[in-house]
Amino acid sequence: MAKLNRSGVEIYYEVHGSGPPLILTHGYSSTSAMWQGQIDALSQRHTLVLWDMRGHGQSDYPDDPTAYSEQLTVGDIAALLDAVGAEKAIIGGLSLGGYMSLAFHRAHPERVRALLIIDTGPGFKKDDAREVWNTRARDTGDRFDREGLEVLKTLSAERASVTHRNAKGLALAARGMLAQRDARVIESLPDIKVPSLVVVGADDTPFLAASDYMAAKIPGAQKAVIPNAGHAVNIDQPQAFIDAVLPFLNRLEGSA
Repeated sequence: MAKLNRSGVEIYYEVHGSGPPLILTHGYSSTSAMWQGQIDALSQRHTLVLWDMRGHGQSDYPDDPTAYSEQLTVGDIAALLDAVGAEKAIIGGLSLGGYMSLAFHRAHPERVRALLIIDTGPGFKKDDAREVWNTRARDTGDRFDREGLEVLKTLSAERASVTHRNAKGLALAARGMLAQRDARVIESLPDIKVPSLVVVGADDTPFLAASDYMAAKIPGAQKAVIPNAGHAVNIDQPQAFIDAVLPFLNRLEGSA
């Protein structure tokens, strides 16, 4: 358990195990605790780095709206790799965490050994589709401002039990990190040269087409669909999730 200072914003992270580095990023309004059920399996052969995005969990909740952005989140991931002495790592995450992993690859491809993209959308090529998403993101932020952390109880079971210090950070993160500015991430998919695994829950209807799209556009990508699982696939079906991910990681180490 440690904190990393990023221009006055403290970022919480924890490191488990040893071996080739693997960093996992949680989804919007969740925390690093969402990976608790995977720590034992993933840290046996890897240095597993888990962290809380700004405005979430045990990281800081800056009041400045400009402290929340895709660029700063990508910078946080790079700083975490530096903190654990990793030149490059397997970069992965769920939902917003998966999108930020793709954004990190776009900005720092030389630091990515492989990608693990879970229940994620890669963004939007068309401005009108992106605006629909962004309207929903802004509405989410407004709702956290109005109703506070009570909003979490109306979301998934996994998020109903997470711990955040206040709702303001989540509101600002919705507007600054969940909302998207352009099509650069989705347009970067064909340029990905590293081994990639796309994982999606069979019942995560909003993200099935996006997962098919990423698996088709990322050269050589593999895809795993987990039965009887929704958006938090690693929580809904923890063993099936590990059974999908470990062979991918083991093949990486076998070819290293």
